[in-house]
Amino acid sequence: MYQLIKPLLFQFDPEKVHYFVTRNLKRFNRIPGGTAFSRMLWDLEDKRLQKEVFGLKFNNPVGLAAGFDKNAEMIYEMGNLGFGFVEIGTVTPLPQPGNLKPRMFRLPSDKALINRMGFNNQGVDVAAERISAYRRDAKRSRKGLIIGGNIGKNKATPNEEAVNDYIKCFDRLFDVVDYFVVNVSSPNTPGLRALQEKEPLMHILNTLQQRNSKNGISRPILLKIAPDLTNEQLDDIVDIVKETKIAGIIATNTTVVREGLKSEKLSGETGGLSGKPLAQRSTEVIRYLSKKSNGAFPIIGVGGIHSPEDAIEKLKAGASLIQLYTGFIYEGPGLIKRINKKILSAKN
Repeated sequence: MYQLIKPLLFQFDPEKVHYFVTRNLKRFNRIPGGTAFSRMLWDLEDKRLQKEVFGLKFNNPVGLAAGFDKNAEMIYEMGNLGFGFVEIGTVTPLPQPGNLKPRMFRLPSDKALINRMGFNNQGVDVAAERISAYRRDAKRSRKGLIIGGNIGKNKATPNEEAVNDYIKCFDRLFDVVDYFVVNVSSPNTPGLRALQEKEPLMHILNTLQQRNSKNGISRPILLKIAPDLTNEQLDDIVDIVKETKIAGIIATNTTVVREGLKSEKLSGETGGLSGKPLAQRSTEVIRYLSKKSNGAFPIIGVGGIHSPEDAIEKLKAGASLIQLYTGFIYEGPGLIKRINKKILSAKN
């Protein structure tokens, strides 16, 4: 079904198409029978797919990566498409418009996207209220759907004060999300990637860990890293995870590398590249971290997953869970079910 309308959708601006599709997906789920039809078509429920990772029980290991549902507007709808978990954000303390448009570009011959969105979002308060409303609505909330909160800093906040932005987001979302992701790896906020250096990163993570307890409850904190780190920097990441005792890593964010692209016309656009060209490098990072740490912490694998085989490759490399974004856009919601079927067949 999706593949029939994709050529038409791809004739228009990617950001406009995103809002068009999400609006209509919400409308579809509101009509009588829409939810049941969506789950029948795309969802796959099987206890053998359930997986416990960093203390949380996931219905299945396929999640929606951050960036698609920045403002926590599509949790219900994404659950009905069969995702085992949804990561909202990246959210910042204050609303911000992001970078100037156009800021997202398709590279169809590469099955890739370039984006320079710049953490455009409505602010952490809006996201927190929406997640809270979702959880209160017993009829609409999906049983067992895990929700992650991806947090960042406002563009106007200097790096020296970045920790305060992460604290604000962490405190505001603590009661409504199941896990946190610290995003210091987006290439679209000036200077943000400098926070991946060991000293500032340790400061942010240790500060959040010190606040990570409320009424006897703590939340898993993960770190999302760039695929462009050297092996020496990845070694630092392993040390940081061990020293700060955070729950795990998401590997990887988008890349600034442009090697081997077929789409020469758009390859010069600034921003983060995602999709198939990222597949090999993200898998390399997963495998390196897994081996270097002796599997000491969970890894969520993301980057270039466009087929069930891509997903299995990430899992075999050491990922405990996987996430989709660009592959979801190119291949459609049917990809989620196909991956889960492949995982089940691999268990037999």
